Amino acid sequence: MHTVVGITGASGLRYGVRLLECLKHETTVVVSAEAAAIAEGELGVSKREIEDKAEHHYENDDLSAPLASGSFRFDALVIVPCSMSTLSKISCGVADNLITRTASVALKERRKLVLVPRETPLSTIHLQNMLRLSEAGAVIMPACPAFYPSPENVDDVVDFIVGRILDMVGQEHDLFRRWNGGYGQL
Repeated sequence: MHTVVGITGASGLRYGVRLLECLKHETTVVVSAEAAAIAEGELGVSKREIEDKAEHHYENDDLSAPLASGSFRFDALVIVPCSMSTLSKISCGVADNLITRTASVALKERRKLVLVPRETPLSTIHLQNMLRLSEAGAVIMPACPAFYPSPENVDDVVDFIVGRILDMVGQEHDLFRRWNGGYGQL
């Protein structure tokens, strides 16, 4: 299995970095320039430190990278966090960088595409773009943590979202306690 992780310029880079740490199969990462700047501010890490968590990495402006072709095999693309700009471009078919082009490939090749927007509140335009992408086959997974697992810190909240992403790409994990039907049964 091969998962591509796109990290774009929205708050919440911690989700993307943690996902790279948890994936147990082949990974490729593409970090946008905006995400690199946010990584320094939010996490105190460099783009290179994020790229080192994956087996492969490409520059977001490299439209000649293998990911840009439908003939290159990967199983899933997860864009986390997914900026509303990136989500909008994908929704409208704009493939002007490697992340948006890889999303276009995922949609046309019917591969798993998981978008994790981290924005609130959502405008009507955001919602319409999400609907269009959902209808095209993408999984829209806003970073909305659950509280039934009784998170004790921010890492627990992050692990819940990352665990749900891992569910979407078919990887077993034990990052959070699953719901068992009642609060007394957790």
